[in-house]
Amino acid sequence: MSDLRSVYAEKALSQIPRLLGLQDRTPYSPTYGCFKRTYWMDKTSDFPDALPQFGVLSLTLAYTHEMPGNIFFKQEKIREWALAGMRFWTKIQHRDGSFDEFYPNEHGWTGPTGFLLYAMMKSYLLLSERGEFPEDFKDAFFTACRKAAQYIIRWDEQGVLANHHAMAVLPVYYTYHVLKEPALLEGYEKKLADFLSYHTSEGWSLEYDGADIGYLSATVSFFGKVYKLNHDPRLKKVMEEAVQFLSHFVYPNGFYAGSMGSRQTLHFYSHGCEILAPEMPLAGRVADALLESLRDGKIVPAAIQSDRYFLYRIPEHLESFIDYGERNASASLPYEREDFLRVFPQARFFIRKRGTTYLLGNAAKGGVVKLFRTDTHALQLNDCGLIGKTTDGRVLTSQWIDPAYTFTHDENSFAVKGMLHAVPNNKIFTPLKRIVFVLFMLMFGWNSTLAYHIKGLIRKVLVFTKKKSGVTFERTVTLEEKQLRVTDTIMRESGAPAFASLQISDEFFVRYVPQSAYFQSQEFDAHPHLLTSAMLQKLNGAGRIALERTVDLTSGAESSLVEK
Repeated sequence: MSDLRSVYAEKALSQIPRLLGLQDRTPYSPTYGCFKRTYWMDKTSDFPDALPQFGVLSLTLAYTHEMPGNIFFKQEKIREWALAGMRFWTKIQHRDGSFDEFYPNEHGWTGPTGFLLYAMMKSYLLLSERGEFPEDFKDAFFTACRKAAQYIIRWDEQGVLANHHAMAVLPVYYTYHVLKEPALLEGYEKKLADFLSYHTSEGWSLEYDGADIGYLSATVSFFGKVYKLNHDPRLKKVMEEAVQFLSHFVYPNGFYAGSMGSRQTLHFYSHGCEILAPEMPLAGRVADALLESLRDGKIVPAAIQSDRYFLYRIPEHLESFIDYGERNASASLPYEREDFLRVFPQARFFIRKRGTTYLLGNAAKGGVVKLFRTDTHALQLNDCGLIGKTTDGRVLTSQWIDPAYTFTHDENSFAVKGMLHAVPNNKIFTPLKRIVFVLFMLMFGWNSTLAYHIKGLIRKVLVFTKKKSGVTFERTVTLEEKQLRVTDTIMRESGAPAFASLQISDEFFVRYVPQSAYFQSQEFDAHPHLLTSAMLQKLNGAGRIALERTVDLTSGAESSLVEK
């Protein structure tokens, strides 16, 4: 497995030159240390959002650890550039301790402030234990860290993102570990209690309104980083429960998570599983399977992510290499086990392993379905539900989390029924809107409370907008002896808009999540079924249509869409 371990280093170190290209590395520049190239070089950004300073951790890890192909190890310039990034970080902090990410005076919570505080504290620990952190910078640095930690403790955010609450736990504990101030330990306990209120007995933690498997791995990673310093049994319990849950979504074809989750994320944070591997064999098995996927290009790598988010992947891979966990025993992933049925009533997942068939469904998202053959690892069906455009220009979909959806199941089938939802996909900035928004934030965003409510309003508009469509659907998925049968019934209420087009199945993403919608080659294995003109005419006229198709469990051949 040592050769496989090196994949972590290879994927991360290959991105360090790209990272350095984003940083202002000229000591005489007023923006020396800034990682926001569009601000200091391109001049296309009007403020230096703080998040790119997360690059400090990547440089520090590469500077302090020897690993295969690491040309940055013990290079003095790398240390200097990391410290320059830390100094610039202290300069752009708000008086209340927070930092901006998406717009001026945002006062972001853990999205920028928490992530950055962890990056800075971890970098400080790595440099100080080698006696390489400058004494004349400590006071200013510790003041900035204390203010950031106090901000995280005092505030939270509107709309529950459990991984953000896990991230709040992480930097607050690291700051306590360094500064040893009792108020920070109290803050750690407060933030951990907040997180635990969003963690379920099924092993998943709330991400807006459901379970997101990609971000669940982030929660495991954040808690694992704390667990290295503090063997708090509450952390271990959450990690183990989460790994048990997310292991069901390590797919036979090597991909992970995606449209099954509430936030449709595809990424896998590996560090927590590596830390847990010596104590939990399943964590090691998950890490191995997805490390192979990373090697084979099936886990979203840093190379294809935007400059804003590839920053997260580099240190995650580097820390996973450094803390690569000993594999003490063999374990099997759910799809590798004997036949079983697993239903998660709270999350509304239906998972059935029977013979060489592995079927997963998320009724909470309107019946998203994935079907695999375990012996050939083939993806036989990838179906995100219904999506279409009405004659008045609205986009409606069944792939929406709605607590009003009904969910029923038996041993080999499940059904979901509810109303189609309008996708809020027309929320974009025009130059005028941008000018007005920025002016408003510059005038009033200095107020932390007002900034908090503005951020909540933005999230509500982009993520939670709900409008009744007047169109209901019912989906039934049945695993028969030799085939999978999917039946969709669509019903228009009187006065509901007519459809100009409507499709069933395929891979598509409808929720606003910046860390989603990256390309994966398995998209080529998903195929849409478009309603014919005659089908649309019947739906628009009669107000009801029932459609059916099947998938052969042996060949994977999918039938055409037919009226039932």
